[in-house]
Amino acid sequence: MPQPIIGLTTDRHIDSEGQARLRINEAYVESVSRAGGIPILVPLGLPEEALGQIVSRIDGILFTGGGDVEPRYYGAVSNDPLLDRVDPDRDRVELALFQQAIRLELPFLGICRGLQVINVAMGGSLYADILRDMPGALQHQNGDAHPRDYLAHQVEVDPASRLVRILNAQQVRVNSMHHQGIRRLGNRLIATAHAPDGLIEAFEMDDYPFGMAVQWHPECLQNDEAMRRLFRALVASAERQNSR
Repeated sequence: MPQPIIGLTTDRHIDSEGQARLRINEAYVESVSRAGGIPILVPLGLPEEALGQIVSRIDGILFTGGGDVEPRYYGAVSNDPLLDRVDPDRDRVELALFQQAIRLELPFLGICRGLQVINVAMGGSLYADILRDMPGALQHQNGDAHPRDYLAHQVEVDPASRLVRILNAQQVRVNSMHHQGIRRLGNRLIATAHAPDGLIEAFEMDDYPFGMAVQWHPECLQNDEAMRRLFRALVASAERQNSR
């Protein structure tokens, strides 16, 4: 059977010469490849019709991390001084990709920003800045002070969830590199993990073949078998999609 093709969303970076470059952390590519999938990068800047053609040719999709989602998509102010690296075109592309993917019941996994994009796409909202807007919140943005595999806090996983079966653990320690998070959970989404301060750290989509997202970065924790299983679960579901 052919290996399943997994689409990976990309980020836009303006270099020192003012040139726009598309990029992705190689850890995403390595994690999907190690799990048995063929990673394909989905570029920004494409019209919706072209995105539809991409979605029809892949077997699963990974929504990667990155900057903040434009607040107007969830009914908040767009001039918040704490917003970081907002890219309207990336929002447009990923929101369109997600809607097209779920129409085809394509397996998906969201990571960090990916979780937030999916939540917004399903009608949910975000804390624009967790420390400012969520009373009693932990420090969730540890990316500047620590390496990407630094285990910042524990996460409690719902014992009835698909996620607990994949991780084979009800408690896991995770890295944490985000200043935004879920305020209101979107439609059809079920919270499956929480941080000690109550922030939602993972969800899955109700009545859907395979659809989930996590707020941490499992691609940076590939020495942990539980985190490798997340990518294997995505690829296994995409394999079933591929055999249809």
